[in-house]
Amino acid sequence: HVQVVESGGGLVQAWGSLRLSCTASGRDFSRYTITWFRQAPDKEGEFVALTWSGNRTPYSDAVRGRFKVFKYNTNNTVYLKMNDFKPEDKAVYYCAADPYGNIKYDANSYPVWGQGTEVTVSS
Repeated sequence: HVQVVESGGGLVQAWGSLRLSCTASGRDFSRYTITWFRQAPDKEGEFVALTWSGNRTPYSDAVRGRFKVFKYNTNNTVYLKMNDFKPEDKAVYYCAADPYGNIKYDANSYPVWGQGTEVTVSS
């Protein structure tokens, strides 16, 4: 049974940086699709970035060029490095896993979710 745990949330200054972590259990981590979603207050959840066994890493238009995903199979962890943080990036960030490596952008289709980690911004 695969589980994921996020960490690293907190307070970040506007235009500052923060790194979130998503650590997964299981022995086939290199095959997993790990996807970051976020949900801002009073808004629907949205896709942020996706990493899988391939080389390409899709990002949403809102974060492309500012956020970057790093996947380390040696410690079963995916990092989301957030740079040039904007007030509209304030949200609870979740990572979701598909242990079978399917590439999906619909949050409802992911079977494994973490508890979320909140990121707030100070002006």
